Amino acid sequence: MIDCQLLIDQFRNKVNEYFSLSEATFELLKTHIDCIALSRNEILLDYGKTCKDLYFVCQGILIAYFIDKNGSTYNKNIFFENEFAGSMVSAITQKPSEFVIQSLENSLVIKINFSEFKRLISQNEEIKNFYIAYLEKNWVIDKEQREIAIVMQDAIFRYKNLLEKHPNIDRRVPLKHIASHLGITPTQLSRIRKEIL
Repeated sequence: MIDCQLLIDQFRNKVNEYFSLSEATFELLKTHIDCIALSRNEILLDYGKTCKDLYFVCQGILIAYFIDKNGSTYNKNIFFENEFAGSMVSAITQKPSEFVIQSLENSLVIKINFSEFKRLISQNEEIKNFYIAYLEKNWVIDKEQREIAIVMQDAIFRYKNLLEKHPNIDRRVPLKHIASHLGITPTQLSRIRKEIL
């Protein structure tokens, strides 16, 4: 049985890091929230399906990946606890997603219907301010820093930085996914791990 209130409290704490919502506004937002449990390896969004929901990871890890025409898998992102997940491009454009979102372990997530959320954004200034702050942080600042890191920082530095942010990632995420996330091969990651661990 999911303790949905515990997940909602966790979600609210994260939302308030971006913009503090009044009690009335959060109660309004809460009416559009569902708590769901995912099994290990469960697909949340499949390739070619239109993203209708956004997710907040309360417990567990989700991975976003795509597969090229040769069958090679590439990670787009790894979503840890207290992070938002989804295909924003698919949700906004209402076009099919070009990647898959899958749980790497048993996970608990909050689901928010994107069209309802967009309606709330247009009607509520506080929710709009939260959304703007979220987009600025995650889709501008963090995304730009990650893109620069892939080009400007060596793989050892990127791996150490990832370990600093997520100390137990090696025990929770298969090394092939970590390597792909860092933009290197599993062999390169293996060499780096031998060198620094």
